[in-house]
Amino acid sequence: MSDSRDYHAVINWISGPVLRATTRVPFHLNEAVKVGQLQLLGEVIRINGREAVIQVYEDTTGLRPGDPVTATGAPLSVKLGPGLLGNIYDGLLRPLTEQGRYVQPGIGQDTKSRKYAFSPSIKVGDLATRGTLFGSVHREDARIQRCMTPPNCDGRVISIRPAGEYSEDEILCVLECDDSENRELSMSHYWPVRQPRPVLQRRPIKGPLFTGQRIIDSIFPIGCGGRAAMPGGFGTGKTVLQETLAKWCDADVIIYVGCGERGNEMASVLHEFPSLEDPRTGRPLMERTVIIANTSNMPVAAREASIYTAVTVGEYFRDMGMRVALMADSTSRWAEALREISGRLGELPGEAGYPAYLSSRQADFYERAAHVHALSGAVGSLTIIGAVSPPSADFSEPVTTHTKRYVHCFWGLDAARAQARFYPAIHPLQSYSRDVEALVHFWSQHGYVNWMSQRQQFLALLEEQARLERMARIIGKDALPPRQQHVLLCADLINEAFLRQSAFSEVDRYCSAERQIAMMQMISRFIELSKNAIELNISVETISTLPVMRRLMRMGEEIGEDDLDRFDELRVDLDGVFSRLTHGSKQESASHEG
Repeated sequence: MSDSRDYHAVINWISGPVLRATTRVPFHLNEAVKVGQLQLLGEVIRINGREAVIQVYEDTTGLRPGDPVTATGAPLSVKLGPGLLGNIYDGLLRPLTEQGRYVQPGIGQDTKSRKYAFSPSIKVGDLATRGTLFGSVHREDARIQRCMTPPNCDGRVISIRPAGEYSEDEILCVLECDDSENRELSMSHYWPVRQPRPVLQRRPIKGPLFTGQRIIDSIFPIGCGGRAAMPGGFGTGKTVLQETLAKWCDADVIIYVGCGERGNEMASVLHEFPSLEDPRTGRPLMERTVIIANTSNMPVAAREASIYTAVTVGEYFRDMGMRVALMADSTSRWAEALREISGRLGELPGEAGYPAYLSSRQADFYERAAHVHALSGAVGSLTIIGAVSPPSADFSEPVTTHTKRYVHCFWGLDAARAQARFYPAIHPLQSYSRDVEALVHFWSQHGYVNWMSQRQQFLALLEEQARLERMARIIGKDALPPRQQHVLLCADLINEAFLRQSAFSEVDRYCSAERQIAMMQMISRFIELSKNAIELNISVETISTLPVMRRLMRMGEEIGEDDLDRFDELRVDLDGVFSRLTHGSKQESASHEG
């Protein structure tokens, strides 16, 4: 072992991922450090005089008192560059694809010399301010990306490399800064994960993150730059739904972080995603995806850091002017990591044993979602969708309760719907969206000026259905008056024909805005016509057995994106059926009166 006097501190106490070290030089809070002979990555989380408390992001097996600790002089940071897209990383953004079964202790981020085609966009003498785009990178296997000056750097260009093939770390541009020091820029740069990247302006939400899932887009939509929570108990389909959103949403870049997930679930993601096809381009979906995998058997401190790593990567692509969607699965296991580390630090526990600062940490994470005017001049957005795994599906537990304070969309997954194979299992009466008002203009642009009123009509019928079903269990459904039986019939149609969506159907697994509009209008037309029929004393049983009812129930799977004209045919048939039904009823009434 090397003499510990060559290092900045020595370990005097260890408990799992947390250790204390006696310092020889001043340390800084949140400073990254290297621990032991293997140079394990750690971070200073508390300073008490000449003692620093450090959490280590790797397995601490084999460390002992007296081992050295080296300060880096910089906060915990990750390298951001054009090589991120299409790859799989651990919670510290270290590549998993080339490490074999496990990441080797002490290894840093990817340092392989990969070359990318670079094209400059500025010239010598130009002023490059914070976030200026000084070039673009063209990858055959990924979308065009921008090279930006870091948010903490500006100056005048004194040299710029010509177009050509360069590696991520080669110097491409040199700036002369105001302090007379030259700043060298490459395709990549480092940024502290716990520090939000600055922007020129946060903008109001304008358009939706369109997912192709009807219950989300039409009933509980989320805006680009919004925040959503997806709580649900075991087996309610959180991971499957997040994978579906990752595949079908219209974001430019997908960041999928498996935070403390079970190994078999992450193995499924890692196996499936590289083989998926992007439905918009026909190319591999991984070309616009970054996967951060931190399974439950990985070091618990790295699980806590993985969330910040993912959101930092998301902000990087957002600053290029891209629409980024971050899927976090699951924030409950991230909160459990906070609780475990807090317990090892001897902190006073709060509700359910979580640390008292749980709420503020959640706020720090979700508030980094935004629709912004970036320093580069581009407009981009980062949307965060976090899955929550409340124990026993108890939505009153601390993680779910605090999450509801910081998100605008709440998609509550219901175990009863999931067990009935209802997908997505989002319960319409336990969910809400505060982005609705901001998205009325989007639906108006698609020619759907009645979207808000029809959405409210659907929710009102579903709410009344819940009340009537409790009554029907007591007195029987047949004992209900016709108007109430009609409500149950219409609510069933909304559930089965619109809210249920088959992930296995080639036609129904994705639904465009135009098709969602047509389906909502068709159901609303049925509600109107059937209500008029009920007023003419036509029985609900007669209406429910009409052949057109099956076509309405199956329209999501039978009418595809290329056959939208068939909705017009269905509407004509629907009007004709009820016209004949009501006409016959009127003739029968007239004959009785005669």
